[in-house]
Amino acid sequence: MSIIEKAVNKLEKKSNVNADRPNLPDISDIEASSISIDNHSYDPSEEIQAPAQSELFDTVNIPFEHLKSLGMITPDMPRSRIAEEYRTIKRPLLMNIAGKGAAEVDNINVIMVTSALQGEGKTFSSINLALSIAMELDKTVLFIDADITNSSAGALLGIHDDRAGLIDVLEDKGISIGEVMLSTTLPNLRLIPSGHVHDNSNELLASQNMRSVIRDLSDRYSDRVIIVDTPPLLQTTEASVLANLMGQIVVVVEAEKTSREAVDEALQHIGSDKIVSMLLNKNKKHHLRKYGGYGYGYGYGYGNSKPMSAQSA
Repeated sequence: MSIIEKAVNKLEKKSNVNADRPNLPDISDIEASSISIDNHSYDPSEEIQAPAQSELFDTVNIPFEHLKSLGMITPDMPRSRIAEEYRTIKRPLLMNIAGKGAAEVDNINVIMVTSALQGEGKTFSSINLALSIAMELDKTVLFIDADITNSSAGALLGIHDDRAGLIDVLEDKGISIGEVMLSTTLPNLRLIPSGHVHDNSNELLASQNMRSVIRDLSDRYSDRVIIVDTPPLLQTTEASVLANLMGQIVVVVEAEKTSREAVDEALQHIGSDKIVSMLLNKNKKHHLRKYGGYGYGYGYGYGNSKPMSAQSA
């Protein structure tokens, strides 16, 4: 049988099939018409454009110029004073993760950044810490904005306030943590925004779902440093609950403002099985200025309940 005869037989068989199923349109009819789905019309004859790169990957463009204007760490100024300060601050935290510290705790790669009271600079410090670690050659960082009531970290990092985030995952809306995790223009940094706030946001942070999220992130990304910006310890009840989920806790203290009593009370909200560090923020006294001209200085330690003091811009 010739090729033409085979083609004719094939067309005849196709016609017989279509005659038996009259409700199914022939493919030629589909190609010549438009398809309407949920009142949205699509014309197959139109050329389909490939999505742009920005549409394929949901990437947050971190406003580094704005961060620089606020005195924060940026990749184009790796030797700035603030960058040097956070190199010293992050080193004992990373040593603990590597198992070279004074204690071993669960979720040691999850670092909570908090304070006793609001306004001490914990969000400033948590973002700088995340940026500093993300600029390491062999480290990746996941930054979680868990300060739901006063969520300023997302805005500073260039995240729109209508983004789904942590709270939406905790509400059990069928949204996974991976769906709200955002890439950034800093390759080693990922972000999870706070999400949509509602009346039960604080309770959700203290829920079993939050415990499961932290445990899952810690286990699944054991090679990743997770920085969690949380509410102040003395102003919300969920902060002390969150502290029980973390391996390391950095308590930011504003120099010459926060009282010793407030710091002591805040520390009482943290379990004795955690590695706790103290970060002295807004300190105007640079004790090591005479040593080599550097405009910063601090003593620090690491280990279970041994404070680290540091000063930040």
